[in-house]
Amino acid sequence: MTKEELKVAALNYHIGGKTEINIKTSVASEDDLSLAYSPGVAEPCLEIDKNPLDAYKYTNKANLVAVISNGTAVLGLGNLGALASKPVMEGKSVLFKRFAGIDAFDIELDESDPQKIVDIVRALAPTFGGINLEDIKAPECFYIENELKKQLNIPIMHDDQHGTAIICTAGLINGAKLANKEISSLKLVVLGAGGAAISCAKMARSLGISDIVMFDSKGVLSSDRDDLNEYKREFAVDLNALKAQGRFITCYKDALNGADVVFGLSRADILSPDDIAGMAKDPLIFVMSNPNPEIAPDLIKSTRSDAIIATGRSDLPNQINNVLGFPYIFKGALIAQATAINEQMKLAAASELAKLAREQIPENIKRELELIHHRQVGFGREYIIPSPFDPRLLTQISNAVAQAARQSGVARS
Repeated sequence: MTKEELKVAALNYHIGGKTEINIKTSVASEDDLSLAYSPGVAEPCLEIDKNPLDAYKYTNKANLVAVISNGTAVLGLGNLGALASKPVMEGKSVLFKRFAGIDAFDIELDESDPQKIVDIVRALAPTFGGINLEDIKAPECFYIENELKKQLNIPIMHDDQHGTAIICTAGLINGAKLANKEISSLKLVVLGAGGAAISCAKMARSLGISDIVMFDSKGVLSSDRDDLNEYKREFAVDLNALKAQGRFITCYKDALNGADVVFGLSRADILSPDDIAGMAKDPLIFVMSNPNPEIAPDLIKSTRSDAIIATGRSDLPNQINNVLGFPYIFKGALIAQATAINEQMKLAAASELAKLAREQIPENIKRELELIHHRQVGFGREYIIPSPFDPRLLTQISNAVAQAARQSGVARS
């Protein structure tokens, strides 16, 4: 499909919007009407007043997520504002329903003040079983998520940060296995220092990686810079200490020399073949900018035939695709009536995703997936992450997340 054909097809696909509201119960008689509304509706109201958790029993709260954005960081398109972000949020709602059977409302907020967003979402929270924050720029996204997690007792996740990190971590686990390397020994370079980049680095660190060098648009995050916010400072490196080890870092190429892994979460085409030529044997090159990665996969292959490659694109193997995460993470959290989505739940999702990619695929599922992807599927260098169409995801990932919620003490069910 050409770029123009894609544009036409996409616009036609979205005409009239992508979601609608349906009724689950019968409203076909006066008796039904008296149950759906007055006087019958008073009975569940009184039960919920006595026990607030009965809202999960008598309303749609148990299976309803809000997809909330102010449109300040829409995909790779930047600050488009609330209204122009609505197609994305509708799309997210569609994916919740398609992949996990979760109902979702998209809510676009015409507000840039992070404290006001916190206040608005907190006031809306009684309606929902969970809050999916989306396309809110850094560093405001960190503040908004952290404040809401403090104030509310329902699952909250900024998917741009954590969804990407969870899928990326699953790929990292399996890539390291294929490269026959201990995760704790890996040298990681991160290009970008926004919400997703920082979350990916945090999860990598939680797996045991300590050698992490991160770049923002101004260069390496170093301890001698005075322009770093509190989230970037967490990953600032001491350049003098690195020099004492014989590592002189002034640019991407310096940092990538001898590195085992690079996470690209910045912008298209910032890497050259020369930059990756000196990476360690069997490098993991995860270039995740959309729609175009930091370096084209064909250039990677011609420079480093031993590379294990992942991108953000659905037309290439090993897509770091958030749809592998958020529907099942929220499903598991809702099953457990969790009061939060915590690190244990996110790591459980990543670990189970990695495990699923390594499992033998039942032959009937394998045939269907190969028809969808037009290529062979099965654990290997071009299949370190499961297909988003693998039907086993719903049960295995959701159950792993629910179990982690119970084990970590945030489950109410």
